[in-house]
Amino acid sequence: MIRVVLPQHLRTLARVDGEVTLEVGGPVTQRAVLDALEARYPMLRGTIRDHVTQKRRPFIRFFACEEDLSHESPDAPLPDAVATGSEPLLIVGAMAGG
Repeated sequence: MIRVVLPQHLRTLARVDGEVTLEVGGPVTQRAVLDALEARYPMLRGTIRDHVTQKRRPFIRFFACEEDLSHESPDAPLPDAVATGSEPLLIVGAMAGG
């Protein structure tokens, strides 16, 4: 099971508390995790990535194992600790401003 931590506003939208767990078949990639997340919580479609292009939204970041994975290829394998469920994939709303 893959563990995913969502920002508060997306947890509210999906009506979940804390982290969510997902079953991902095949290689564990950002794309596979987001596909599983959107299949289980359809109200999140379009909030994390664009409906048409499937690209990550500008103010959303992905972190795992103390690494920023936001600019990695969506098809690159996630770290083994995420794939085994020992570490969560963090989806974070980025802060902006000056």
